[in-house]
Amino acid sequence: MTGKIKDLMARVGKIRILTRRLVDDRLSGDYHSSFKGQGVEFDEVRPYVPGDDVRTIDWNVTAKTGVPYIKRFAEERELTVVFMIDVSGSQGFGSGGEKGENRRTKMEVAAEVSSLLALTAIRNQDKIGLVLFSDKVEKYIPPRKGQGAVLRLVREVLAAEDGAHGKTDIAAALKFLSSVQKRKAVVFIVSDFLDSGYERLLASASRHHDIIAIPVSDPAECELPDVGLVELEDPESGELMLVDTSDAAVRRQFAAASGAEASSLATLLRRNAIDSLEVSTDRPYISQVRALFKRRSRKK
Repeated sequence: MTGKIKDLMARVGKIRILTRRLVDDRLSGDYHSSFKGQGVEFDEVRPYVPGDDVRTIDWNVTAKTGVPYIKRFAEERELTVVFMIDVSGSQGFGSGGEKGENRRTKMEVAAEVSSLLALTAIRNQDKIGLVLFSDKVEKYIPPRKGQGAVLRLVREVLAAEDGAHGKTDIAAALKFLSSVQKRKAVVFIVSDFLDSGYERLLASASRHHDIIAIPVSDPAECELPDVGLVELEDPESGELMLVDTSDAAVRRQFAAASGAEASSLATLLRRNAIDSLEVSTDRPYISQVRALFKRRSRKK
C-alpha cells in the first residue's frame, strides 16, 4: 500500500470514528422526525371508535363482520438521500496554516458533515447516494444501504481533494440529478456556492425534491487579516492578485463583498423554502446539525 493510499485510509478512519461518536440515539431520533417518508401505506384495520374519521372506514371488512372497522395507515419511511458535493478547486482551500494535522480544508469539513448525516440516515434504514461535481459531474454512486456506502462516500470525497480543480457548476449538477433521480429524494447540496446562473434550476429541483443547502466557508474568505502585501490566487481560475491587506478600505470592501454574496444566497434559499446548514472550517458543526433537525421537526 503506497503512502498516499495509507494517508487517505487514515483520514477516512479518523472521520469515521469522529462522526460515529457524534451519532447518538437523540440525533438519530431527531433525524427521523425531521424528514418525511415517501407517502403512506396500509398498516392494519381496527374496530371503529367514536371520534375516528368516518372517511377511513373499511366498508368491505365492515360488511363482512357487521361491525364498523377503519383502515390505519403508516408512513412509508424509507428515504433516498443524495449527497451532491462540490469538489471544485475552491473546496481545497483552508486557512489554518500549512497542510498538516491542524489544517482543515472545506473539502474535509464537507466530508465530515456528510459522513455524519449519512451515518444517521443509514441508522434509520435509508439509502444514500453520491454526486461529486465541479464544472461537470465527476462521479455518481447510485443510492444504496449499509455502512459500506458511508465509507465509500467519505473515501471518494477525500480522494477528490487531491485532484480538486475547475470551477463550480451547480446548474450542471442539478441537471444531472433530474436525469438520474426521478423519485422524490432528500438532497444535501454541499458547496461554497461560489457560482451563479443556477437559481432557476434550484427552484425547479426544490419543487420535486426536499433540498437542504450546506454552505461551507472558511473565515479567510469572509474577512482579510491585516498582514500587509499578500498574493492571492483564485483556486478555480488560477488568477493571481497582489493585495495590500494593511489598507482598511480594502479589508472593508472585501468583507462587504463577502457579506453581499452570503446575503444573496440566504435570500435565494428563503425564497424557495430551502433549509440550510451553514458550516465553517474553524468551528464544530454538530450544534448546527441538531438545530436544523429541530427546526424541521417543528415545521413538520
